[in-house]
Formats: sequence, structure tokens, C-alpha cells
Amino acid sequence: MAAPPSARRDRINPAFPKLVEMTNTYVYGDVWERKQLSKRDRSMVTIAALVALGWQDQLNSHIGRGLTNGLTREEISEIITHLAMYSGWPSAMTAAHVAVDVFEAQDKAKG
Repeated sequence: MAAPPSARRDRINPAFPKLVEMTNTYVYGDVWERKQLSKRDRSMVTIAALVALGWQDQLNSHIGRGLTNGLTREEISEIITHLAMYSGWPSAMTAAHVAVDVFEAQDKAKG
């Protein structure tokens, strides 16, 4: 499967073509296509890891991907809330702001 469109990857492609190629072919072309976990479950695990690590830019895109892969806003909220106890309050609060930004952008795009 092709990698999902990404303006952020397109932006770095001229300076980091191999990194973008590896992302497209290995991360999305291989890892995300393995059948042992559904894409929905992969999104859940990925969001949890990104919340715990505090990687906001990646979290932003993966929350959107999670919604596309069948996670609900309520489930994403619960993932973030649950992780406050395990990854720390600041990481959960930061992730909550990122999630609300994604939700608002999605609402605005719908009109």
C-alpha cells in the first residue's frame, strides 16, 4: 500500500529523500501492512507511544490517521487520559491539546 499523503514528508523530501523513501516503503509499505494487527490497533499503539514520548508533530498526523483507521474521538481521548497515569501528566496534557487541534481542523474541513 502507498503511504498516505503528507505535506510534511513532501517538504523534507528534497533534503532527506532516503528518509522519505524509507518511510514510504518500509514504515507504510511493510510495517503498517502486516496482518497481525489491524490498522486501527496499530493506530492505537502508535498514538499511545507518541503520547508517552511527547512527539507532538508525529502525534498530530497519527491522530488523524487513527480517526481514518476507525478510532473515535472518545477512544483517542481515553487513550490520552489513560496514559496520564503512565507517561506523566504533562505528556497527556500536551497530547490533549494536539488532539483538540486535530479535531477542530477536521470539523473545519467538513464545513
